[in-house]
Amino acid sequence: MTISKIPKTNAARRLETMNIPFELHTADVDESDLSAVTLAHRLGADPASVFKTLVARGDKTGVLMACIPAAAELDLKALAHASGNKHVEMVPLKEVRPLTGYVRGGCSPLAAKKAYPVFVDESAILQEKIFVSAGQRGVQLKLQPDDLLRAAGGVYAMLTRA
Repeated sequence: MTISKIPKTNAARRLETMNIPFELHTADVDESDLSAVTLAHRLGADPASVFKTLVARGDKTGVLMACIPAAAELDLKALAHASGNKHVEMVPLKEVRPLTGYVRGGCSPLAAKKAYPVFVDESAILQEKIFVSAGQRGVQLKLQPDDLLRAAGGVYAMLTRA
């Protein structure tokens, strides 16, 4: 498949303007199963290299994004600690699109409506390249973890439960 057949997203354009190398990948989407693990299997990728983006709200910093491996569970206390908040909670699904411009299953840590703080689980460091949403269901960006951090202005943090 050639990249020209995949629709360019704002997240992909952001990487291009920063001269950050990436690949666009697509996978079939089943609306009844938007899990990141299923997406990883459809991409033929290790779930540890596919990162889902979750939207949360801290009591001090407001909205923030967390990128964690497909099969992992977000540790809200760890995210609160990493982000300088006392308490962090998940943003209700109905608020995700108005806040970010993205829908569930297609939320990218790049090029959201506003530039929110981005925290990437430190396990990303162990991967040569990771997948993150390009901002559309079934469309993924594959890039080096450090490049994602640079593009998102993000930081690594321990975000998942062992």
